Amino acid sequence: MSQALSEGHSSDLFLTCLVALHRLFVLGIGFFSLCFLMTSLGGQFSARRPGDSPFTIRTEVLGGPESRGVLRKMSDLLELMVKRMDTLARLENSSELHRAAGNGHFAVDRFAPGAGLMERIQAIAQNVSDIAVKVDQILRHSLLLHSKVSEGRRDQCEAPSDPKFPDCSGKVEWMRARWTSDPCYAFFGVDGTECSFLIYLSEVEWFCPPLPWRNQTATQTAPKPLPKVQAVFRSNLSHLLELMGSGKESLIFMKKRTKRLTAQWALAAQRLARKLGSAWRDQKQILVHIGFLTEESGDVFSPRVLKGGPLGEMVQWADILATLYVLGHGLRITVSLKELQSNLGVPPGRGNCPLTMPLPFDLIYTDYHGLQQMKQHMGLSFKKYRCRIRVIDTFGTEPAYNHEEYATLHGYRTNWGYWNLNPKQFMTMFREGEVPGHLEQVYGDSWHRVLREPAAP
Repeated sequence: MSQALSEGHSSDLFLTCLVALHRLFVLGIGFFSLCFLMTSLGGQFSARRPGDSPFTIRTEVLGGPESRGVLRKMSDLLELMVKRMDTLARLENSSELHRAAGNGHFAVDRFAPGAGLMERIQAIAQNVSDIAVKVDQILRHSLLLHSKVSEGRRDQCEAPSDPKFPDCSGKVEWMRARWTSDPCYAFFGVDGTECSFLIYLSEVEWFCPPLPWRNQTATQTAPKPLPKVQAVFRSNLSHLLELMGSGKESLIFMKKRTKRLTAQWALAAQRLARKLGSAWRDQKQILVHIGFLTEESGDVFSPRVLKGGPLGEMVQWADILATLYVLGHGLRITVSLKELQSNLGVPPGRGNCPLTMPLPFDLIYTDYHGLQQMKQHMGLSFKKYRCRIRVIDTFGTEPAYNHEEYATLHGYRTNWGYWNLNPKQFMTMFREGEVPGHLEQVYGDSWHRVLREPAAP
């Protein structure tokens, strides 16, 4: 008797384990199927693949047959699971019936969980089948709609003859022949089609009118200006020394000078604060690009700092940085072309395209080397933002050389001329009255005068 009970107990444990394994198997298959469905369809329903051009009209819609095929495979897989579970359940039931007949009772409660699980799997299979049918209908409708829209848009991608945009047709001709000359055009979505040319020339540049079928919300909405912040005088220059960086002998020299004159700068800030009282001054965001210290310009000054080389330019730049910082403005300091490109938002390429974002700086202080670098890498944005530039011309250049017509007639096409900027944008060390822009200079413990605000454009 005890042996029979022991055998019955062992059989119960075996069947219980078998049922548990069945359920784990089904749950595992279900989880795997769900993951398979998500990974298979997730990429299909993304808005745009990374490699797609924003101006390319895709003819394939949401993966097309792949999505339908995945759903059908899921439905078939669930149906196969139902069949196998049904077979396993019959085997289990026959074993249960045989054992229960020997014991004289039926374990009816053992069949309920299996039956419920079977019903749930069948319901899931039916839902997947219904989804497959609906997705197939949606994809067919979307494919038809996109084909009609594509045909309509191709008809509208012709260079318009608008007197307000006289250069449009000529620019389209240029793009047809030269759009591969700079990778920046592909970066902005140009792919060789007429539509991409017109979209680029109307939305990235401004030579063509906006296309009527394009969504103009993004292009017409200008970014909201940041709220005005009051400039507060600073007397602690520790953060400025961090902003100046290190690694170059010239920067080390400039930092030593600034640190040595900290007390004088603090005194100047106090005097100017008393003079201005509570007058509101907007805090400006200023990019300071010291072009002559970049590797691309040769940086002939840094190696000669400790060997008796010229220090006048570095003295001037150190005082400019200290002045702007003491006046309470936000500074960004760059001494490499890579840093300049990053801060300006220069697109990858050879510099023929505009910046990827509005210029985030109110003013840019630079020298002639930096001016040339910005012209080479800002594209049309250089012309757009040139009024924000302040050129540090250490010993000054006569304004006539800056005049475009005069420089052209006399052949003065050098880095020091032909810029055609407002003379007030040039900052020199000449005495006040000789040139429009004048920089005060600090010499040891003496002052020429109390610091003042940089000249406005």
